[in-house]
Amino acid sequence: MSGGPSWTKPRARGIAVGADATWSLSAESAQGGLRLGAATPGGIARELEAPVGESGSGGAGGSRGSGASGRRRGIRVRGLGLPIYTALALLFLLIPIAYTFVFSFNNSGKLNIAWQGFTLDKWTNVCAAQGVCEAFANSILVGVVATVLATALGTAIAIALVRYRFRARSAISLLLFLPMATPEVVLGAGLAAQFLSLGVNKGLVTIIIAHTMFCISFVVVTVKARVASLDPALEEAGRDLYGSAVAVFWRITFPLLLPGIAAAALLSFALSFDDFIITNFNSGAVDTFPKFIYIAAARGIPAEANVVASAVFILAIVIVVVAQVTRAARAARLARLRG
Repeated sequence: MSGGPSWTKPRARGIAVGADATWSLSAESAQGGLRLGAATPGGIARELEAPVGESGSGGAGGSRGSGASGRRRGIRVRGLGLPIYTALALLFLLIPIAYTFVFSFNNSGKLNIAWQGFTLDKWTNVCAAQGVCEAFANSILVGVVATVLATALGTAIAIALVRYRFRARSAISLLLFLPMATPEVVLGAGLAAQFLSLGVNKGLVTIIIAHTMFCISFVVVTVKARVASLDPALEEAGRDLYGSAVAVFWRITFPLLLPGIAAAALLSFALSFDDFIITNFNSGAVDTFPKFIYIAAARGIPAEANVVASAVFILAIVIVVVAQVTRAARAARLARLRG
């Protein structure tokens, strides 16, 4: 046919296009390919045939097939990048923990660097090394007191910032973020200068004040997000049932805020127990566990310190596992009740 594009019903999948009256195209069925014929004004006929869907190097279908295969291989290679990176990152983080745990069983003397043999004496007699238990007890005391104070004050501040409108509310919110944004060296040096100018002797009290101050910011941020997610209608319903403000808080508000408060308390304790820089500026002659590790590193950290560190890590893992199992059991129980 002439005078325009010619379309024939192909018996197999093919492509037919026409540009002008001199072109005639057809789709071959037997080979499942594409046949393109061009009749030039000079009467010379040219024909191009290419198979469709085969993986030959000269055909268009082959090029598409090899390209798709290459893309699939590229996707598979790129898909392995994230698991490999994650495994290497975890390995990098866990190597120091594994080293600490293994060398807590080392039968060493003052220097716990080279492996001397396996023993359980370090675990059964942790306080054999001078100052280890005292420093650990100080860290626990400071962490607990600072956590209680920071959690109580931070929760009250978070509720006030979310539920009430007052002057300088934005300024207070900004000031609460400054301890988190300020370098610990600057914060510790500033607190030490304040204590010195006020004539306060450095010790456990100054450490607790310093830790409470920088932990409040983290508590406010954590609890504030929880308060913002609560529905005020729940508290209004309690007041409609003639509940006093105290009863509504303890029976409705506090249970709903408890997950956020618990998370803030755990975060505060972890930050307080682990802090060294601010503690070093404001502790005086009192040693905490991080400060003891730093001082002992110059002459060799005893294996008893590895025991304490390993025990704290194991306790943290146990707490997390118990919390996850409890939450899963509670969710399963609620699902059975709803079903």
